[in-house]
Amino acid sequence: MEWDVLYQAAVEALSPRRISEDIEVGGVAAALVTDKGHVYRGICIDTACSMGFCAEHAAIAAMLTAGEDRVEQIVAVGWDKSIMPPCGRCREFLLQLGNPDAQVLVAKDTAVPVKELLPWSWQEAREQPEQA
Repeated sequence: MEWDVLYQAAVEALSPRRISEDIEVGGVAAALVTDKGHVYRGICIDTACSMGFCAEHAAIAAMLTAGEDRVEQIVAVGWDKSIMPPCGRCREFLLQLGNPDAQVLVAKDTAVPVKELLPWSWQEAREQPEQA
């Protein structure tokens, strides 16, 4: 999928608002495309006591709920429509989904495989033979 189409899907999901004294939502939105070509979107949920989650997690949860499990491309955008590289937690979550070659848009015209966002992953260490 063209990045501008996926980027626009994320921008359209942006909806920054306060829903209670303790929760703000929609200041970050994400869109992903699966190996089947379906697009899933999500927004962040920010809570007063850190129980919320990132937009990437919400988009992935929507994908998994729909019965799919392979991210091919993903992008997140902030309230000002700027592209946001995923945080460490999201990088790890994406890597654990099992497609280390999934493309992540980290800046305008710059996409990298998720495995390059975590160059010293614990999964790689697990696969190495033990050295004396």
